[in-house]
Amino acid sequence: MYFLFTPSIGSQGQFPLTQNVTVVEGGTANLTCRVDQNDNTSLQWSNPAQQTLYFDDKKALRDNRIELVRASWHELSISVSDVSLSDEGQYTCSLFTMPVKTSKAFLTVLGVPEKPQITGFASPVMEGERMQLTCKTSGSKPAADIRWFKNDKEVKDAKYLKEEDANRKTFTVSSTLDFRVDRNDDGAVVSCRVDHESLNSTPQIARQVLEIHYTPSVKIISSNSWPEEGQSITLTCESKGKPVPEPVLWTKDGGELPDPERMVVNGRDLSISFLNKTDNGTYRCEATNPIGQNSTEYVLIVHDVSNTLLPTTVIPSLTTATVTTTVALTTSTAPSATAISTRDPNGLTGPAVPDHALIGGVVAVVVFVTLCSIILLGRYLARHKGTYLTNEAKGAEDAPDADTAIINAEGSQVNAEEKKEYFI
Repeated sequence: MYFLFTPSIGSQGQFPLTQNVTVVEGGTANLTCRVDQNDNTSLQWSNPAQQTLYFDDKKALRDNRIELVRASWHELSISVSDVSLSDEGQYTCSLFTMPVKTSKAFLTVLGVPEKPQITGFASPVMEGERMQLTCKTSGSKPAADIRWFKNDKEVKDAKYLKEEDANRKTFTVSSTLDFRVDRNDDGAVVSCRVDHESLNSTPQIARQVLEIHYTPSVKIISSNSWPEEGQSITLTCESKGKPVPEPVLWTKDGGELPDPERMVVNGRDLSISFLNKTDNGTYRCEATNPIGQNSTEYVLIVHDVSNTLLPTTVIPSLTTATVTTTVALTTSTAPSATAISTRDPNGLTGPAVPDHALIGGVVAVVVFVTLCSIILLGRYLARHKGTYLTNEAKGAEDAPDADTAIINAEGSQVNAEEKKEYFI
């Protein structure tokens, strides 16, 4: 095809203007060429192979994807729909002056990465094993970026690999995440996120939910922190594992539960009613699943009933005699016999012991009564001895010898009764 034109005198000051264009594969590219001053000079668009696409408003290449948008003396705009990677390259707008003036526009086609896929997960994974997950996506241009997340928290230190595809235009990228799993990873969501400029800030994401199998963990919870005789208690065996351990096994002191009528197992609960001291011991809860077995123990101590009042003992006062002699008694301080004994609810339980305060009070009273009796007996003997000596002295005043003095004293004893002195 030949085009004939005659340039004008003022065409030397004219120059076409174009802009580079970037489009996503499969999209539509708009190519525009403008001339500020044009005195009826023709414009032309050609592709990277230097094939003419449009000459003014005349279509030169038979390609249904190429359409005319606008044609005038100042502008020639065309569109290329369903753009492919092969459309990428340098397009030329020509202004047919003398000489011909041209402007270049580079069309960049972005390769959209395919939806990523995660491989390497085989369910289930045992606790403590290493896991390698690989995320791969192809067809990106330029090469896409891959990031890893676990429960929305980014995981670093993944290996990144970029390979050129067979068409030598796009890339296949992959990333491998290598880590050791534990029971906390069970149910975690691992995400592979692909970022690329062709995705318009909407990344492509692939997700994988982890399933980790692990041995049970066991814990015993008591319903009564201070069990006492006559009360009841429920021990709950909390066991976590995958697969879930069902059922749990309860034992006491290494053997079966001794009293099935009072010790009832219901699922994970062990209920003991009407507690007594025979229930003291070590209770074990054991949980088993196909991965392994685990157990824990609870030491049960049944306490005496707290806040029990002992009966009050009142010691009656004893009145024996009134004496003028002062007797000093040295006794050790002992608790009163009327003291009330209370049991410390926080003390350790053990065999019952006698009330030392009550015994000490009784002993003190017995010692006091005994001393008073000894003193009264001594005073009685001393008084009679004094009377005998007084009478003997009175009879000796007129008697020649001791026998006569005694006889005289007995005879006058009646008359002297009123003058007798007592020392009390």
